[in-house]
Amino acid sequence: MKILKVTSTDLDELQKIGRQTFTETFSSENSQEDMAEYLENGFSYEKLITELKNKNSEFYFAEFDNEIIGYLKINLGQAQTELKDPNALEIERIYVLKAFQGKNVGQLLYIMALKH
Repeated sequence: MKILKVTSTDLDELQKIGRQTFTETFSSENSQEDMAEYLENGFSYEKLITELKNKNSEFYFAEFDNEIIGYLKINLGQAQTELKDPNALEIERIYVLKAFQGKNVGQLLYIMALKH
């Protein structure tokens, strides 16, 4: 498995893994309408580009056999959604495809964030 930093050239892959993992995680708890609205807005190109351009946010992919199987978003400083502590790191998102859950993918992404 590889952990790769996401760049603006990875926008399509980020949108795809974001939508897929969010759907796998939350579709059973939400209506189709709510899911469709969130997937459209929460993973729009405009939103993802803005997040990728933020110097205090970083995305990382987990890749296995050349397939993206999960991702992580970390925030520093003012990009944090809650604490906004200059000495803290916030993990805003950590999602792994259902087929790879329980195989330490999330743990490896988390360790990578701590090494940041």
